[in-house]
Amino acid sequence: MAPDPLVRLQAVSKIFPGGIVGLDAVDLDIISGEFVTLLGPSGCGKTTSLRVIAGFESPSSGKVLLDGRDITALRPFDRPVNTVFQDYA
Repeated sequence: MAPDPLVRLQAVSKIFPGGIVGLDAVDLDIISGEFVTLLGPSGCGKTTSLRVIAGFESPSSGKVLLDGRDITALRPFDRPVNTVFQDYA
């Protein structure tokens, strides 16, 4: 039996103004201790996924869970999540 994920995206979608689809029903599980990379071409949703996890973007639908707790509606500063922006990495 696989361990419970530390981070879980459940059917997360993000639709931007003008109907632009940023994420389309994304399911993602990240287990504690895993090293995960998001790879893909420009515009595929890598940054949007990270911004949704951090709380800088709200999903249009779906849930963001952290250690089993629904954090979808929490503000960024209320989430125990860190972000390093590429310009400063």
